[in-house]
Amino acid sequence: MGKQQDVGGPDRHSGSGTTEHRAPDGSADERLALAQDPATPQMTLIDLASDPSAVVRKAVAARTDAPAQALRPLTRDHDRQVREAVARNPSTSVGNLLRLVKDADRWVRWAVAGNPACDESVRRLMAAASDKELRGLLAESRELEPDLAAGLINDVSPEVRERLAAHTHDPDVIAALLADRTARVRKGLARNPRTTAEQRSALAQDPVVDVRVALVRAVELAEADLERLIEDRSVQVRLAMATSEVVPPHIRQALTRDPDEMVASAARDFRPGAATSPVIRAPRIGHRPSGTGRGRPSGAAR
Repeated sequence: MGKQQDVGGPDRHSGSGTTEHRAPDGSADERLALAQDPATPQMTLIDLASDPSAVVRKAVAARTDAPAQALRPLTRDHDRQVREAVARNPSTSVGNLLRLVKDADRWVRWAVAGNPACDESVRRLMAAASDKELRGLLAESRELEPDLAAGLINDVSPEVRERLAAHTHDPDVIAALLADRTARVRKGLARNPRTTAEQRSALAQDPVVDVRVALVRAVELAEADLERLIEDRSVQVRLAMATSEVVPPHIRQALTRDPDEMVASAARDFRPGAATSPVIRAPRIGHRPSGTGRGRPSGAAR
């Protein structure tokens, strides 16, 4: 990962109207090519950071070798996509990430969450944010500090707790979330491969069908749990078993005799790798295609 370096001249705001260096001449396409050229001098990149074209500024913002004097003003750029590019740039300083994680635009904040340069100070701001998606992205982080994970156990948003449940590596957090009263949280835990055999057995007897469905699709279970689930009262659970990649062949063979023909047929027709009943996951909000999209203003904030 590159490291920002100061290269002469004071900091200045993007679009302030006063710059120390004259912007490079040429068409917007030529200036864009210059912004993307690895051989472009850093002083020129600093000039291009105040270019009239947002496309050019975005190209500078995405460069991992851009100097601090170029990236710093771009964290306050009026164009959302420029700020988002800085937020994604792994060479962006922690100071700039701390600024961007509080940005008024949600896409900028969410981009910070995926930046490998995030440190504990940034994660602590994320944990205290009112933006539940930002806290949800934090909950999925492998670098999550134990005290922050402990705080998210009681997060007001069930979605945040569900995402923590599905991704945590902390056995104490897993044990605490097993007792969560919200089914979607236990459903997230059912997809976590780091649960113990005892915890999986408890989830296999969960009163909510969706939890048992998620479990049989995601993780391997003990023989006693599998035999009990063959007789599950829910067709959905037995159908999920019939089409699950992690259910052993002898269990699937038993399901070919299921009283429900849909289950029996699914078990007979199952082909490994065919993904006949894939686990449906919600799209990751932290990433999106470039462009604003129809009906989404460029400066829309959450």
